[in-house]
Amino acid sequence: MSSAELRRRAGDVWGRILAHPFVVELYGGSLPLEKFRYYLLQDYNYLVNFAKALSLAAAKAPDVSLMKTALELAYGTVTGEMANYERLLAEVGLTLRDAEAAEPNRVNKAYMSYLKSVCALEDFYSCMAAVLTCFWSYLEIAEAHREKLEGNPVAVYRRWASVYLSPEYRALVERLKAVLDRSGRHPDELWPYFREASLYELEFWQAAYEGH
Repeated sequence: MSSAELRRRAGDVWGRILAHPFVVELYGGSLPLEKFRYYLLQDYNYLVNFAKALSLAAAKAPDVSLMKTALELAYGTVTGEMANYERLLAEVGLTLRDAEAAEPNRVNKAYMSYLKSVCALEDFYSCMAAVLTCFWSYLEIAEAHREKLEGNPVAVYRRWASVYLSPEYRALVERLKAVLDRSGRHPDELWPYFREASLYELEFWQAAYEGH
């Protein structure tokens, strides 16, 4: 299975993601709220461009079913995920206008540019390998730190994380993994995109923790 092999190869980077202080402190409830506020502003901007990348991928889809998958993901990002972020922003004293006005940091800009360029210039499955890392790593983070979340005293952190522990979110990740597993593509072909996106995920957490 292509997805399982990609995850195995990325074990070192993903281990660092799972153990990152931003993640550990967020799930445990000790993360300073200001760091979370900064993360939300950055991630909102990321999601806007993530949806654009998925829309580009839809145009590259080899059949209607896969085009539908990419478009559904893009639509879900700009409706469900962004609506959830609007609620989260309000909970921490921010507005949608604040998010739209926030300047993406260096890592955010580079990551967004990378995803859009892959989805515009490479084939559909290369794009899916790149975007899968975001969806899948958030699921693994949530599962790895589930026990910490149960005792988390910060309500907004619990609500943020609960999305990634839902059956619906797990089903979404499994659907994307299946796309790669049925692609007929060798892991060697997909690995460069999965690896690069994994490194960007790690850097995104670090930038959020440092606040720049």
